[in-house]
Amino acid sequence: MEYFSLDERLGIPIPAFDREWEQYPENIQQHILFKWESIRGRIPDRIAELEEFINLKQAQLSDEGNFIRSCELNSEISELASIINDLWLWYRTNQDLSEKAHM
Repeated sequence: MEYFSLDERLGIPIPAFDREWEQYPENIQQHILFKWESIRGRIPDRIAELEEFINLKQAQLSDEGNFIRSCELNSEISELASIINDLWLWYRTNQDLSEKAHM
């Protein structure tokens, strides 16, 4: 996908620009914003999916008697929470970008 690159960790394409935003012609900026809005619209679903994984791991954690496995589960939960945080940051990024584009 032109102007975007799949981020395997986040599970979504993210912007991958080869120049500064202002250097793109306005029609390309609008095309990028349209594509990003489509990607951005899927972020809450991706977050909900990750939250389900967290809930499953928390349920496993409550039943886990093995200390090492408990530590692994906690680490996995922490990584999923970090991904969710990064997704929320990307979700909010468009608000700033859209405001710039409409000024």
